[in-house]
Amino acid sequence: MSFALVPGNTLITATPEEGRQLAFKLARLSIKATQPDDAIRGKLRDVYAQDPAMLMAAGHTVAIEFATIAAANHYWRGRE
Repeated sequence: MSFALVPGNTLITATPEEGRQLAFKLARLSIKATQPDDAIRGKLRDVYAQDPAMLMAAGHTVAIEFATIAAANHYWRGRE
């Protein structure tokens, strides 16, 4: 793999908004790691863009990443 799965090697973010943005990035990187061929990923976009269940699954993936990031940030330092 020629890219980092955790950019900057940290899940720590300054704000929940930055955490949410990182969650989306991590979800995209996970998909890229699973299917490294850009052309195939491009073809599959048409499939999942039309399938509500696949779109829900993508949202679920982002939610799991965000929960992990939130925990790493102690819910943005509220529980230190």
